[in-house]
Amino acid sequence: MSSVVVREADVQLSNNQKDFIVKALLEEIRVDGRRPHDYRKVSFQYTLDDSSCTVLLGQTRVLSVVTAALEAPYPDRPNEGSLRFNVEFSPMASPNFEPGRPTENANELARLIERGLRETKAVDLEALCVLAGRKVWSLRVDVHILDHNGNLADAASLSALAALLAFRRPEVTLEAGGGGEGQQVVVHPPDVREPLPLSIHHTPLCITFASFQAGELMVVDPNLEEEAAASGLMTVIMNAFGELCAVQKTSGIGLPATEVMRLIRLAEQKAKQLSEMLQASLKKHDVERVQARIRRHNHTPSAPQLQGRAVTVLNSSDVIGWSHHQIGISRITVHACQKPQVNTLRHELHPMVTSASMYSCCQCSS
Repeated sequence: MSSVVVREADVQLSNNQKDFIVKALLEEIRVDGRRPHDYRKVSFQYTLDDSSCTVLLGQTRVLSVVTAALEAPYPDRPNEGSLRFNVEFSPMASPNFEPGRPTENANELARLIERGLRETKAVDLEALCVLAGRKVWSLRVDVHILDHNGNLADAASLSALAALLAFRRPEVTLEAGGGGEGQQVVVHPPDVREPLPLSIHHTPLCITFASFQAGELMVVDPNLEEEAAASGLMTVIMNAFGELCAVQKTSGIGLPATEVMRLIRLAEQKAKQLSEMLQASLKKHDVERVQARIRRHNHTPSAPQLQGRAVTVLNSSDVIGWSHHQIGISRITVHACQKPQVNTLRHELHPMVTSASMYSCCQCSS
């Protein structure tokens, strides 16, 4: 057989390479060592500002960034916010990607993500309303393809969903405006009020299959070479509850109904597994977020943050001049039992610590 190079997808494969991939699948072995129904390793990387998430699916890397802005709502939906998706194929992801306007493949991928996350009502858009008819939150998710090694649909949708789950929007309040202007929207910075998460009802996940030999062989999560050698691709969107959200057959030959139902049942199992990994990564990120917030609060230039009812031993000179905002202790023990120093402490710290029994000497317990 001649080794004629054909151009398919984003990689060039010879006929010999295609035959090798198919023959390996007949023995239930894939070129990267996986079984036909195995996913590649999935990892999540979140930023501490809760605005983005990078998903690494094998060697496919996708970054999703979420931004929010207060805008006027659409006239036909005055009580709902908006959610938009934009996909960018970075030239560094593949030599076949060119900078400039989004290509048809980028637009198709953006529509697939919208079909899974917006049209299925996964994100509660009514919860984004701040002032009906005037101000709502408008969310924009920018999906950047950084490394392309196959199955962009699953990696991009997973990255967009993880970014939305980790995103925190600023808290807002309504205040009466002066001069008869009505209510005014006040946006509170994160250091004043804790940002709020989005209201997400369910987690739709894309599961992509590649078919070989007229649909007789099916593999999940195809890599770049398998996509080029496949006779067709099909993406099933399922959530963790086992509910079918959408099915998209992008290319190739048709499949019988029995085969489609089998793939849907398999996609249900894979969606639950991906959902468990996603929730585990979010829990880990929540712990890192809290730890980072504690480190920020501990970096105070003045007095230490003393809390609770613990007994703290201090020199009298250490607390003279402290204000009530700089101390939160319920008992003070001084090193010296000199009455003038104790009286000075009582005078300086009043009314922060009002009870005289809270002052004592570590030597004579007076």
